[in-house]
Amino acid sequence: MGSYLSHKQTSTGGTHRVIVFSSPTCVWCGRAKTYLRSRGVSFREVDVSRDPVAARDLVRRTGQMGVPVIEIDGQSIIGFDQARIDSALGLHAH
Repeated sequence: MGSYLSHKQTSTGGTHRVIVFSSPTCVWCGRAKTYLRSRGVSFREVDVSRDPVAARDLVRRTGQMGVPVIEIDGQSIIGFDQARIDSALGLHAH
């Protein structure tokens, strides 16, 4: 895995490693990032259209070629699944 890994602190006080694998033309990617920001969650964004190494790594680990894929503490969430995001971050429903 590459330099796209980082640990970020959430507004809930917990430290989570959150990575959003996305592309500029993906509508659901934008919605996922907007949602995370609205919940005060910092994340590292990886544009798989510009980072072929990250794209290959993502496919190898998840079997998915589509985005968004949101990785929280090593757990991959395929698509914008608000309930799973909240659960992985220990957030209450919004």
